[in-house]
Amino acid sequence: QVQLVESGGGVVQAGGSLRLSCVASGRTVSGDAMGWFRQAPGREREFVAGISGINDSAYYGRSVKDRFTISRDNAKNTAYLQMSNLTAEDTAVYYCAVDRVPTMMAHQVQYWGPGTQVTVSS
Repeated sequence: QVQLVESGGGVVQAGGSLRLSCVASGRTVSGDAMGWFRQAPGREREFVAGISGINDSAYYGRSVKDRFTISRDNAKNTAYLQMSNLTAEDTAVYYCAVDRVPTMMAHQVQYWGPGTQVTVSS
């Protein structure tokens, strides 16, 4: 079993930046893909980014590409999401995920964190 805990959420002004962290416990996830999803009220859970556990290849959702950067530190069993140039459209609960592949689909994700709220004020 893998437990995930996100941190780093909060309120930020439009145009600002924020970094989320996701710490995994229970076993090492260095060989797994780690990723991030988000869900705004009334909307489906959306893929944000994923990073491979094999070669650190990164994949991004269309709406965040070139603004967000995913990374990982296997020694700390941790993934990060650096978010820049934030807009009100980025307001959502952000969830950490662990799965076999970095191009994750929500209905196939093996492990989820409880989520952290990100609110972008305009």
